[in-house]
Amino acid sequence: MPAAVHATRGYTTLDIVIPVYNEGENIRRTLGEIQEKVRTPRRIWIVYDFDEDNTLPALRGWNGPADTVRLARNRYGRGVLNAIRTGFDLVEDGVVLVIMADSSDDLATVDVMFAKINEGYDIVCGSRYMQGGRQIGGPRLKKLMSRAAGLSLRYLAGIPTHDVSNSFKMYTTRVLKSIQIESAGGFEIGMEILVKAHAQGCRIAEVPSTWRDRTAGESRFRLWKWLPGYLHWYWFAMRHAWFRR
Repeated sequence: MPAAVHATRGYTTLDIVIPVYNEGENIRRTLGEIQEKVRTPRRIWIVYDFDEDNTLPALRGWNGPADTVRLARNRYGRGVLNAIRTGFDLVEDGVVLVIMADSSDDLATVDVMFAKINEGYDIVCGSRYMQGGRQIGGPRLKKLMSRAAGLSLRYLAGIPTHDVSNSFKMYTTRVLKSIQIESAGGFEIGMEILVKAHAQGCRIAEVPSTWRDRTAGESRFRLWKWLPGYLHWYWFAMRHAWFRR
């Protein structure tokens, strides 16, 4: 893929992909936050794994604009990575944002991210570790590892964000369609897309964001299970920087 054209764009609608797994305690609150904080016109894709998921009956009580919320069953097999891939497939052209159903990310940042896309960027990363960003709660080891990965890739490999591992990212479909996904599981998909896009010369920006640990439901993040995948893309970025030099 050639380097991105550094020109302003005219995107008007945002597609928001929310992978869910038994998020009945959280989903209506998250939809309410989207309605309250996001001014950009949007479609919301809720991607679920199985018909018994308790997210689905919880949605029957949603009293917001029904035409903006669409359900889609995971088409690649269970798991968050496959749910995100399914969401990407549903958007033919435009801009895609991945968020979690537990309201962990501050959605007041979304309009700022969308404006950056329209400035000509291909990916905009929510960053907990740049000036103005914050992380509240969560395991200390996970925070330490993700912060170290982000800072080292920024200063040693030239990745233009302090927070490579954050899943809170906005993409153009142009860049998504240029990348063959190889990740096998977990949230590493966001890191894979980012480092591959950087290798292709795409424009990447970051904005400060706040992440809060969930207050309801069970986290599906599996650090030790997914760590090898993160390390694979970490070394991919380092090798690319080394050979480029």
